[in-house]
Amino acid sequence: MRMPWENSGLKSTLKTEKVLDGAGLDVDFHLLSPKGETLVFDERKSDGVHTVETEDGDYMFCFDNTFSTISEKVIFFELILDNMGEDGQDQEDWKKYVTGTDLLDMKLEDILESINSVKARLSKSVQIQTLLRAFEARDRNIQESNFDRVNFWSMVNLGVMVVVSAVQVYMLKSLFEDKRKSRT
Repeated sequence: MRMPWENSGLKSTLKTEKVLDGAGLDVDFHLLSPKGETLVFDERKSDGVHTVETEDGDYMFCFDNTFSTISEKVIFFELILDNMGEDGQDQEDWKKYVTGTDLLDMKLEDILESINSVKARLSKSVQIQTLLRAFEARDRNIQESNFDRVNFWSMVNLGVMVVVSAVQVYMLKSLFEDKRKSRT
């Protein structure tokens, strides 16, 4: 699966990719720069974290599952664009509404710094929660697969036990059977 992504001068980070479901839980990953250079190449990995300093242009990343032609994979990935929404216009809009800042103990810059700090921490916590949901989905898929396997082999074991018990009853009966022909 190829996905283009256009970068417009923002520093970007491809934080996480993770195979959630599928045989082997592994996939190949390629990240190509706008110049066509390979920035990242992971072969048959189930997860990865990549930080890439970007430049203007179209990037291409690819999750490749051609080595496993039978099974399909479910993939979670997160693309984080650093410095997103940090243009100076927002801060200039604040300044025109504030008057008499010399009377306050805090400066506007301190308030903006606190707000940006809270915003950054909240976005990090949202990202971490999303990542934890992906971990939970992967673990859930593994547990369901294991549950199905345990049930299948339990039924096979039960069938073998029933057949063995029937054979034992037959063998035990044949031991006590009188094989002499009786004349009357």
